[in-house]
Amino acid sequence: MADKTTLVLPGKKVTVPRLFKRTLQIAIAVGLTSLVVLGILVGNGFLQPRGKPLQGWDLWLAFIYRSDILATMVLTAIVTVLFVYWQRDRER
Repeated sequence: MADKTTLVLPGKKVTVPRLFKRTLQIAIAVGLTSLVVLGILVGNGFLQPRGKPLQGWDLWLAFIYRSDILATMVLTAIVTVLFVYWQRDRER
């Protein structure tokens, strides 16, 4: 049987397989990274004299649909999550 771990959700705790929890953490990290990039690009549209915020949206879509960008974000999230768990296990 697979190792189980606790996933903390608002208002409750759920026991889930360890792989599911790590996959969910990676997906959340990739999503947060893409939102930060969106904020930077839209904010840049506000700061440019002739820029418009929707220009930042179009740039973000072009940026986020690139396979090399997605692969880099996913790889970075995987390495970060695995490193944090490895580091935490070494401290015990």
